Amino acid sequence: MTDTPARLLRLLSLLQTPREWPGRELADRLGVTDRTVRRDIDRLRELGYPVEATLGATGGYRLVAGAAMPPLLVDDDEAVAIAVGLRAAAGSAISGIEEASVRALAKLEQVLPTKLRRRVRVLGAATVSYSARDAAVDPEILTTLAAAITNKERVRFAYLSASGAESRRNTEPLGVVPLRHRWYLVAFDLDRDDWRIFRVDRIERPHPTGARFTPRPLPAADPAAYVAGERTDWGAPTLHYRITIRAPIDQIAGRLGEDPSDLTAVDDRTCLLESTREDSPAWLAHRLLELGYDFEIDSPPELITELRAIHTRLERLLTG
Repeated sequence: MTDTPARLLRLLSLLQTPREWPGRELADRLGVTDRTVRRDIDRLRELGYPVEATLGATGGYRLVAGAAMPPLLVDDDEAVAIAVGLRAAAGSAISGIEEASVRALAKLEQVLPTKLRRRVRVLGAATVSYSARDAAVDPEILTTLAAAITNKERVRFAYLSASGAESRRNTEPLGVVPLRHRWYLVAFDLDRDDWRIFRVDRIERPHPTGARFTPRPLPAADPAAYVAGERTDWGAPTLHYRITIRAPIDQIAGRLGEDPSDLTAVDDRTCLLESTREDSPAWLAHRLLELGYDFEIDSPPELITELRAIHTRLERLLTG
């Protein structure tokens, strides 16, 4: 490869793969000598690319993080994937990311070859996006929660109920789950001594405490399964549930672990949950109460019995 600009682009593309490249392997890939590779590495550094070299038998070159993001070189399929992802992000439920996604998409489409631009537009035309503007999530809150999860660090935050009442929560966060255009945090609530699911758009002022924790066993395969209602701790019988909830369907979807077909809109202010499932009546009773909306139960009677038991326990606690 004798064309220096083309060779430099090829070298940069190789270095953007997250690995360390021995000089000999780079020389073989580019069809040049080791000396030429060293000169080309020096040229990239002069252009501002932070290429790091390590010595020794296992040494080599790799591109590291610098002060600014360098131009990325991607192949055709990667370019199409990025463009389609940006189109989806432009209508996402993450507050503030839409404008940045549109700007990035405009820059990418401007330089896409005609055949790739056509592929992107065909995919975009065939894809219908739904944007839950009422449930937009602050990306800084998502980042804070993600860092706490990674660091296994307890986090405190204010949480707003559906009625707007604020409570303080002290939690051990396990995972954040995107589901049906909303984000949910799965965490162990220390004050309530139980697992909880929090809508991230209702979380305010999250603050990692610095206290580390060992994750507790979750009664589900993973956080996503827990949010979807696939718990492993009940072994409950299969029951038929029919519950009318006095709330718009978009305020309830995804909060009861239901399949999308289980929840239907009755009108603008009412929805119906109807399904045959293995949900524990005790679990579903607590989830219904957490909604903050009125509801009526047609079946099963086991759910009504559980709610009455909760009412009795609360009365006993409140009356001392």
